Amino acid sequence: MHRATQAAARGGTGDKHPQPRAAPANKLTDAERQAVLAVLHSDRFVDQPPQQIHATLLSEGIYLCSVATMYRILHDHQQVKERRRQARHPARTVPELVATAPGEVFSWDITKLAGPTKGIYYDAYVMLDIFSRFIVGCVVHVRESATLAEEFMQRVFGVYGIAAPWVSFR
Repeated sequence: MHRATQAAARGGTGDKHPQPRAAPANKLTDAERQAVLAVLHSDRFVDQPPQQIHATLLSEGIYLCSVATMYRILHDHQQVKERRRQARHPARTVPELVATAPGEVFSWDITKLAGPTKGIYYDAYVMLDIFSRFIVGCVVHVRESATLAEEFMQRVFGVYGIAAPWVSFR
């Protein structure tokens, strides 16, 4: 069946650009919308979502509008967002390590390795050269500790002849 015929069968005209619908009979006036917005912005409700505001008002015997209408009003004023007061932190740039040659920047991590039986784990200390992604050092221990990490780094830097200026982990 053709689209126009289908639309006509459903009671439509089949136009791709239908006529605008008439406004609902129970549409809020501008004054009513401003009153709802004033309630949403009041000190009592400023930190609450429309669903909670609606429930609170209903329990007090007050009906302003539906929850959907509250969201519509907030959307019309570009206020559909997190309503709780939250700390604003300044945007920070993410530090980026850039290496242009091997041996300039190293990265290290400790990873858990599963042992021979359930509940037994080992810690793998691994250091990478971020330029070449070459593993420059690796050691496995039965526990994780700052002393072991520091010894691991001193050993790796000693092999490559790098003076390691760092603060002790202890």
